[in-house]
Amino acid sequence: MTDKILELLEEKHYSELKEILSETEPADIAYMYEELPEKNMPLLYRLLPKELAAEVFVELDADTQEMLIRGFSDAELKEVLDELYLDDAVDIIEEMPANVVKRIIRHTEPEMRAGINEILNYPKDSAGSVMTIELVDLKESMTVQDAFTRIRRTGLDKETIYTCYVTDKNRILLGTVSAKDLLLADEECVIADIMATNPIHVHTHDDKEEVALELSKYDLLAIPVVDNEDRLVGIVTVDDAIDVLQEEATEDIEKMAGITPSEKPYLKTGIIDTCRQRIPWLLLLMISSTFTGKIITHYEDALGELLILTAFIPMIMGTGGNSGSQSSVTVIRGLSLEEIEFKDIFKILWKEFGVAILCGLVLAVATFIKVITLDGESAMIGLVVGLTMFFTILLAKLVGCVLPLLAKKVGFDPAVMASPFITTIVDALSLVVYFDIASRILNI
Repeated sequence: MTDKILELLEEKHYSELKEILSETEPADIAYMYEELPEKNMPLLYRLLPKELAAEVFVELDADTQEMLIRGFSDAELKEVLDELYLDDAVDIIEEMPANVVKRIIRHTEPEMRAGINEILNYPKDSAGSVMTIELVDLKESMTVQDAFTRIRRTGLDKETIYTCYVTDKNRILLGTVSAKDLLLADEECVIADIMATNPIHVHTHDDKEEVALELSKYDLLAIPVVDNEDRLVGIVTVDDAIDVLQEEATEDIEKMAGITPSEKPYLKTGIIDTCRQRIPWLLLLMISSTFTGKIITHYEDALGELLILTAFIPMIMGTGGNSGSQSSVTVIRGLSLEEIEFKDIFKILWKEFGVAILCGLVLAVATFIKVITLDGESAMIGLVVGLTMFFTILLAKLVGCVLPLLAKKVGFDPAVMASPFITTIVDALSLVVYFDIASRILNI
């Protein structure tokens, strides 16, 4: 597809190219932009119909958006901005440098400018920061016919018309009514008689990830956002919720891998910036690993007497780290989906204890057999390594499930307590257990 586009551009078959683009999804056009030479982007963008151009613009990455904005005339910029929904305009502004933002604000309508400023005043991770104020609101005294008249008059510029929100004269949220309800009701029926009361809603300062989970939990296309006085101020739509969940999942994965989260895609992040994201964690984990070295140094006399013990350290530490990671990732996932809470700690401990016993027994027996058969060591060495494996797995799984819960309780991100930290802690514990068991059984 990209090759065909480039070929048509070079041959200046603009009418054919415009026809192809008009029948292509905005997201697919934006994806093609990633593979186009920068010199072709402005011309290709100018061939798009006005409404399609705005939809494509929203799908582009921030660098491409900035490049296009810098090349737009004032009239072209205003044309794009007039077609954008408010929440999309806010997202673009948050990604742009100050000089570009000033130009965008200068060419927005006063009403949109006021809406942008209102949303930008909310905390970055709140529902208010991702909501849109473009919604259809109705009054409970309206008839169905009145509602359709209002939807036809105002719905064109709204984010969604499938759910309408019923408010009183003070914009207090009273209920919701769907397009299906309106279509199936008699035209003279009053909205108050068909609306759903006590609608599910969130507040402007609620965490945006929790809002996204609410949308998922109740299978909603949009969820109303109210202020502290229960006045309707906006809605969060399902497409914004998907973006939020994707961002949060990416952030959690990066934290679990010991990387400072980045807002840029991998290929758009420079080498220096990537190093900055990783070095602090590597330094911290390197320093924390000093404890492991101290433990080995403390037992160097025992190792000197029986050097074969050294050969099994990597296997024990690696298995312990993997066991802890399994538990931590499971608990972190449960916390993020709100399937578990801190009050469930004893249930979680009991479950992980049972899992640890079973896994520990299986791996301990397998380790014992391996040591005396494949490695050709004595049964006593096999017993030491097998028992160490059992207790290491037991400790690792308990540590792995408790640390994320404690982090959540004191206000830290549970993802921080994933693989890197848990592996370091379990490494130290496994060595202490290993040398203690060896000292007792082998008298060294």
